[in-house]
Amino acid sequence: MPEHTMILEGDARVPEYLTGDLQSRLAYLDERLERASVAPEGDRVVLSFGSLPDSAQIQAVEAKVRRVIEAMVRGAVRPREKVLEDRLDRPVPSKVDPMPALAERGEVVPEEKGVAVLGPLLARLMDFFEIAFLDLARGFGARPYRFPTLISAELLDRVEYFRSFPHSITFAAHLRPDLDVIEGFSADARIESNALHVAPASFSPINTVLSPAVCFHYYGALSGSRLAEGVCATAVGNCFRYESSNLISLERLWNFTMREIIFVGPKDFVLESREEARKRVAPLLEAWGFAYRVEGASDPFFVGEFKRQSAFQSAFQLKYEIRALVPHRQGTLAVGSYNYHQDFFGRHLDIRLEDGSPASTGCVAFGLERLAYAFLAQYGLDPARWPEAVRGALA
Repeated sequence: MPEHTMILEGDARVPEYLTGDLQSRLAYLDERLERASVAPEGDRVVLSFGSLPDSAQIQAVEAKVRRVIEAMVRGAVRPREKVLEDRLDRPVPSKVDPMPALAERGEVVPEEKGVAVLGPLLARLMDFFEIAFLDLARGFGARPYRFPTLISAELLDRVEYFRSFPHSITFAAHLRPDLDVIEGFSADARIESNALHVAPASFSPINTVLSPAVCFHYYGALSGSRLAEGVCATAVGNCFRYESSNLISLERLWNFTMREIIFVGPKDFVLESREEARKRVAPLLEAWGFAYRVEGASDPFFVGEFKRQSAFQSAFQLKYEIRALVPHRQGTLAVGSYNYHQDFFGRHLDIRLEDGSPASTGCVAFGLERLAYAFLAQYGLDPARWPEAVRGALA
């Protein structure tokens, strides 16, 4: 299907530090949108559509673009840049996108946009990283947990997730437990325009969604608790964040896997644990040969919350990302993060210390598919070129 392109040139430039965030938000501009990009200079937006919009639709899209830019740019302040580790200049042998070779070998078999079956090489790499992070968690005395793929909608509402990240929610629904509804669906179910045809009235009210993060389950389990001391937990789980046209290769999947190490307790305990985790992860990344940087970051808040929340995270240094080099596109990819939530979850979920004050929380999170992808982007698919620490473990 041919693409139809719109080029919009703004009256004012978008600051360089906002162009990446703006581009990711434009993916949610219009459901007909195939792709969106922002010029590095911030003075031009390019939108690609699968079908040609009419004049009224073009005007509506232009108005949305202006609305998003206005919401993000007005009053925006350049975030404080803080780099804790910088090994981006580490030499790596590959400058080739590994995705074509992975697809050719059957290592990545797409099922839907952002959903893929991963083959033995990727599975073994992910297991290797995951086991190392599990050992790291054990060093903190972390208690192991298994969390469900579904998460309570009521729990996410209590922590204001629907306000901050409405664009990324994946809903879980089931048919109403009514014989007529079930028989009607069974008789009429069909795929139309690549989507399952079903009447919205057939669904029961939504009580659960697919979990966007591992740590929320643990905070929910601690709701109403009084903690005598800091606690640490760890779990691995499937996470779901819909990213529209931003879903590309293994860099951004709708369904992905995260191992988290979670800290709950007094502020000093959480901050010291987060910093100690960073210090213990650094030698692992070094042994695995990663070219990477650890730098301050913010979460992908929705447009209405972006300015306030991202500025807050930046000012208080609440989030740092491990950004691995992706040589073939001369960019980086977040493969992990070190997060401090202050007492947000303690207040909203009534998790308290012995003195009655809200507990602080933090987590260290690793995206396993992204780690495997970034490693292959840096070292290729031939194990002979891999660092010994990885090659030897997977031999």
